[in-house]
Amino acid sequence: MTKRKPRRADVSTLDLVGGPERVVVGLHEPDRQWAEAFREHRRRILEALTEADVEVEHIGSTSVPGLAAKPIIDILVTVDDITAEEDYLDALLAAGYELRVREPGHRLVRTPARDVHVHVFEHEDAAVQEYLLFRDHLRSDAADRDLYERTKRELIARSWDDMNDYADAKTEVILAIKARARAARDARRDDGTAQ
Repeated sequence: MTKRKPRRADVSTLDLVGGPERVVVGLHEPDRQWAEAFREHRRRILEALTEADVEVEHIGSTSVPGLAAKPIIDILVTVDDITAEEDYLDALLAAGYELRVREPGHRLVRTPARDVHVHVFEHEDAAVQEYLLFRDHLRSDAADRDLYERTKRELIARSWDDMNDYADAKTEVILAIKARARAARDARRDDGTAQ
């Protein structure tokens, strides 16, 4: 897939619609309904974006079987051109999602109940592969899955004025897990077992 030059300049700052929000949800034990909720929203997104070339993936903790998570379904949608909001944003808003974040290279819409977050990136954005690398590693590595869950449990027990601060506090552990995920992926490639 050839990366297309954006039709216009992207936004240059973060627009957090509604401002900071307190973290008010705790971790829930793994729930098989999360996969069903993803499938329902995937269908809804694809129906809304019939005119766009999109990919839709389940990411985040609810996409990892056996992992405790905040009961928020994170969905990754990739588009050709993040700056061409008319190709995807209006349709997602018409499908019942609300704009929460507009920042360089990324848009986030969510349900009014705030239980589904849809992250929109361009197909070739490096963040896309990072999300998938992390998800796939946690799905296959029990030790890192347990480490990540312990970290989340420790952090969610604290009081956070903004959900983004809670997310930022996990960064060090996430980076360490991603480093191990890359090393494992590269070792499989060297062995010829990578797909």
